[in-house]
Amino acid sequence: MTSKPEQALSADEQSLHEMGYAQELNRRMGGFQNFAISFSVICILSGGFGSFPIALSSGGGFSLTIGWLVGGAFALVVAASLGQIASAYPTAGGLYHWSSILGGRFWGWATAYVNLLGLLFVIPAVNVFLYSITKDLFFGAVLGWNVAAWTSTTQILAVTAITAAQALLNHFGIRLTTIVTDFSGYLILGATVVLIVMFAIATPSFSAGKVFSFVNYTGEAGGSVTPRSGNLMAFVIGLLYPLFTITGFDASAHTSEETRDARNTVHKGMLHAVLWSIVFGFALIVAMVMAVPDMNAAAASGWASFNNLFTAAILPSAIGKALLIAVIASNFFCALAAVTSTSRMIYAFARDGGLPFSGALKSVSSRHGTPVAAIWATAALSCALTAVTTPLGAFAALSTGSAMYLYVSYAMPVVAGFFAEGRSWNRFGPFRLGALSRPFAIIVALGTVITIVAGHLLVPSVAADPATKSSFVPGLGYYSAGFVAFLGALWLGLENRRFRGPPVGDAIAKRQAELAAGRP
Repeated sequence: MTSKPEQALSADEQSLHEMGYAQELNRRMGGFQNFAISFSVICILSGGFGSFPIALSSGGGFSLTIGWLVGGAFALVVAASLGQIASAYPTAGGLYHWSSILGGRFWGWATAYVNLLGLLFVIPAVNVFLYSITKDLFFGAVLGWNVAAWTSTTQILAVTAITAAQALLNHFGIRLTTIVTDFSGYLILGATVVLIVMFAIATPSFSAGKVFSFVNYTGEAGGSVTPRSGNLMAFVIGLLYPLFTITGFDASAHTSEETRDARNTVHKGMLHAVLWSIVFGFALIVAMVMAVPDMNAAAASGWASFNNLFTAAILPSAIGKALLIAVIASNFFCALAAVTSTSRMIYAFARDGGLPFSGALKSVSSRHGTPVAAIWATAALSCALTAVTTPLGAFAALSTGSAMYLYVSYAMPVVAGFFAEGRSWNRFGPFRLGALSRPFAIIVALGTVITIVAGHLLVPSVAADPATKSSFVPGLGYYSAGFVAFLGALWLGLENRRFRGPPVGDAIAKRQAELAAGRP
C-alpha cells in the first residue's frame, strides 16, 4: 500500500500522519455508525437482562433503579473523560495509544493488556448469555424442547459457532459490519420501547415503593447470587449492574481510523451511546420491576429471576415471542460489535510490536480493508476462554472481569492525563472538558477502585465440598493475581527491553518522512 502525497491527504489522514501512522483501514463510518457500534456493544438488552439478578439480589428495587442512575452517571463521566482524549488522538486501539503518550511506555503497554483482557472477556460473556436465553427461552419455553440434557460441551460448540459467524461478518469489511450494527442500534431502541409497554401491561399493581425501596437480599434471601453482605456492600455490589451493561463504549475509539472526521465524531459516539443507554435502560428497568409480582420470591429465585419474569410477562403473546427473537438478535450483534472493537485493539497494539506474532496481526486485507488476522485471533481467543471456563464453572469470574478490567483500562489514560495535562499533554482536540477535566479524572479513579472492590466481593472463591464432591471454583481474585503476576514477569523479563511503544518525539518525525516517501 502506497502513501498519498501530503498535499492530497484528508484531514483525518493528516491527523494520523502527525502521530506517525498511515491510513490502512477503510474509513467508511460516519457519526451514526460510530455511535451505533458502541451502542450495540453496550446493548441494554444484553447486560441489562443478563445482570438483572445481581442487582435484584443485592439491594432489590433500589439497586436496580437508583443504582442504575448512579452507575450510569459514573459511566457518563468516564465517557466524557475518554472523549476529551479521543478528540486529541483519534487512533485505533485508542486507550493504549493515549496511555503511552500521556503516561509513558510501560503505562501504555499495561493499559493495552488490561483493555485487551476486558474486551476478550466481553465476547464469551455475551455469547454464553445469548446461548443461555436461546436454549432456555426459545428452544425450551417457546418450542417446548427438553433442553435439560444439553451439556457443557453443547454450550462450547454452540458458542464457537456463534463466534465464528461474528468473525466472518467482520472479515468481509467494515461496510458490512456497520450495516449490521446500524440495524442493531434501531433494533435495540425499537425492541426496548415495545418491551417497556409490554412489561407495563403485565404489571399487577403500580407501586413506587417497590421500584425504589432498598432491601438487602444478599446471601440465601437472594438465591445466593451475591455473597451475604452488609447494606453498604450490598449497594456497592449492586453498582456492578449498570457497569456490566454500560461498558464497551470504547468501541467508538477503537474504530477511529475507520470513522470520518474522527476528531469531531468519536467523543460524540461514546457520549451519546452512554447517555441513551442510561435513559432507555432506566425506563426499561422501572417497567421490569413494576412487573415483578413478588420481589421477595423473585429475589429468592436467584439467577432464574430474569427468565421467570420474561417468561411470565412477555412470552405468552405472539408479540412477546417476536421480541424474544429481537433480544436474541441484539445479543448476537452486541458480541459482533465487540469482535470489531477487540480486533482493532489487537491490530493497533501489534502495529507497534506489542504482541507475539505482531507481523501477522497487524496485517490488513487489501481486498476487504480489515485486519483479518486480528479478527480471527480475537475469535480463537474468545472460544478458548469459553472452553476453559465452562467446565470449571468459573464463568461468573469471566463475566464480572469483563466489566472490571475494562473500567480499569478506561481509568488508566484518564489518570495519566490528570498528571500530564498542562505539562507534557499539549495536543488537544475540539472537545475539551476545561475546568471539569481534573475533577472528572478524580471521580473516574475513585469509581474504578469501587468497581474493583465490588467485582472481587461478588465473585469469591468457592471451596471444594467433600459432601457434594464439588471442586474448588477460583474467585476473581485468582484471575487478577495471576494476571498481575503474568504482566510483571512479561514486562521485567522481556518487554521492558524489546517494546518501543507508539511513535513519539523523533520517532514521529522519522515515520512522517517515511510516509511522505510512500513507505507506510
